Amino acid sequence: MADPNSIQVNGRYGQAESNQNSNAEPGARDFLLSTNESGSQVKLKKELGLMEGTAIILGIIMGSGIFISPKGVLKEAGSVGFSIVVWILCGFLSTIGALCYAELGTSIPKSGGDYAYIKEALGPLPAFLYLWDANLIFVPTTNAIMGLTFANYVIKPLFPSCDVPDTAVRLIAAAAICFLTFLNCYDVKLTTKLQDVFMFSKLGALLIIIVAGIYQLFCDGLTKFYNPFEGTSTDPGQIAVSFYSGIFSYAGWNYLNFMTEELKDPYKTLPRAIYISLPLVTSIYVLANMAYLAVLTPNEMLSSEAIAVTFGDKLLGVFSWIMPVCVAMAAFGGLSVHIMTSSRLCFVGAREGHFPEMLALINMNKYTPVPSLVFLGILSLLMLGTSDIYALIDYASFVESMFLTWTIAGLIYMRYSRPDMERPIKVG
Repeated sequence: MADPNSIQVNGRYGQAESNQNSNAEPGARDFLLSTNESGSQVKLKKELGLMEGTAIILGIIMGSGIFISPKGVLKEAGSVGFSIVVWILCGFLSTIGALCYAELGTSIPKSGGDYAYIKEALGPLPAFLYLWDANLIFVPTTNAIMGLTFANYVIKPLFPSCDVPDTAVRLIAAAAICFLTFLNCYDVKLTTKLQDVFMFSKLGALLIIIVAGIYQLFCDGLTKFYNPFEGTSTDPGQIAVSFYSGIFSYAGWNYLNFMTEELKDPYKTLPRAIYISLPLVTSIYVLANMAYLAVLTPNEMLSSEAIAVTFGDKLLGVFSWIMPVCVAMAAFGGLSVHIMTSSRLCFVGAREGHFPEMLALINMNKYTPVPSLVFLGILSLLMLGTSDIYALIDYASFVESMFLTWTIAGLIYMRYSRPDMERPIKVG
């Protein structure tokens, strides 16, 4: 006689409500697989270790922002010196935020990141609002930005002395989003292995920029840092936008929290990956921006649509082709890992009843949330209605910054409302 608590699921996709936990929150769902009629749960596999966790954070953070945001930061900051200050402060703020998320991730070891933490701290309504804003605005917009960055760096070498065709850029970005959505549907393990390769390519690109920039700095680059704060913007609106551009480049430090349930040992892996990634990223970003400014004049940076390509053309000579190749790979890898991690947010929200139930389905062969991936892929394609990357950055950054504030506020609130809560890591 079958166990009354087991539910058989047929077909390639499995999803059903579980009665095994009578205390489960109404609307919460478990996922069951009946390959051997055992009623065992379909879960996202714990396949990610420290190397993969660090690669995911580095892969998202250094996906495209450092190759496009320097122009936006410099434009709004108004001066070379203040733009460097903005990069340092953005790294500092991101590190503080990442440490807070390390506490949240080990105290509330659930996938979904901000959504899970806001729901735990502030209740279902704020979590519901976050989920819809994130999945309809921030996530697809960020995918579109990364796709457009990849497309710009792929196609720019073919049009060295004129503007790239707008339609071609958007079509290439759309093709990249579709291909990587399929790849993430097919196999998580393959995606994470490719991510390791992409991580080293983007580190290689940044290393080339930094080394070449330091060389130029010792030759005659110091002349560009005389009176570094001349022209600094005093308009609060412009300063805020410069920080939005900088913060966008650091965006991604919280995305490993979306995949907590897939970490082999989340209590150790999550904080260690953060401790390794953030100081490394901040150092690389500041050095890379100093390298850009040592080689390019502010006007050259502001007029360039692909800063790393302009940098390579001016300094690397016959080897200038290396830069667009490395940057394109970096953006491609960042887009891949962003698609992978953000789909878990959509999946968890659907599992909790805040999104349509079909988005909570898992492919029973590959253990991947295929409906969530396809849904976000379609929304990302819609965001390609414009190719203005900087307009998309301003649009996405405001929403992300607002909800990051909500999450940190939830952390502070739980310090007082739940003082006895187990906290393997406590910040401050």
